[in-house]
Amino acid sequence: MISIICVYNNKEILNEYILKSLKTQTSDYELILIDNTENKFQSAAEALNYGGKKANGKYLMFVHQDIDLLSENWIKNVEEILDLIPELGIAGVAGKLDGKNGIISNIKDGIPPKQTGTTRIKTFMKVQTLDECLFIIPKSVFEILTFDEETCDGWHLYAVDFCLNVMKIGFFVYVLPLSLYHRSSAPSVSEDYYNSVKKMLNKYKNDYKWVYTTMGNWNTSYPFFIQLIVNKFLFKITKIRKG
Repeated sequence: MISIICVYNNKEILNEYILKSLKTQTSDYELILIDNTENKFQSAAEALNYGGKKANGKYLMFVHQDIDLLSENWIKNVEEILDLIPELGIAGVAGKLDGKNGIISNIKDGIPPKQTGTTRIKTFMKVQTLDECLFIIPKSVFEILTFDEETCDGWHLYAVDFCLNVMKIGFFVYVLPLSLYHRSSAPSVSEDYYNSVKKMLNKYKNDYKWVYTTMGNWNTSYPFFIQLIVNKFLFKITKIRKG
């Protein structure tokens, strides 16, 4: 069985998207909803650690409130795929392998829906990091490693950090060949996001030369302020192209 953990701050969106699509699923699941409408939790890492520790499923699926799974067999299909993956540390629906292949994903996002990935896949694929919109961690792995509440003390990069951390202890990161719809498109990047990037790069400066994310690529040794200027420019260009 899979445990589905969702932090929400908008009940209308929650009901219209993830809860509506879960009601039609053909497989059983455990649902853990974390109400953050009154800002009880100060970070995603804190909230998801709280929810994850309550979960009883073989797999823990962390999902945004505005996700539509699109298929009534989505849970059934994802469990079948996960059971086939060797040395699984974490799997998601969008991710980055390097600076060349772009975003690897079969999902759509935004209003109106547009294809997210520049590289589509037919089977699961190893990557370096994942997007936060939906990702799944085996319970056995989550019992060893949880989200870093110190590095990720806001609402950004908690899945990216987990990916980098889980590879250090011998597991792998995968993108799954599954479709879904994410209502939100690329978010507006705040200074909090860049502060989280800076902390993450410092954390992994001795482990990785580059950190590739769906929101930009970062070198762990280059001066951060130069990278900041470049990535802000590239992010603006990407938003313009997306329309």
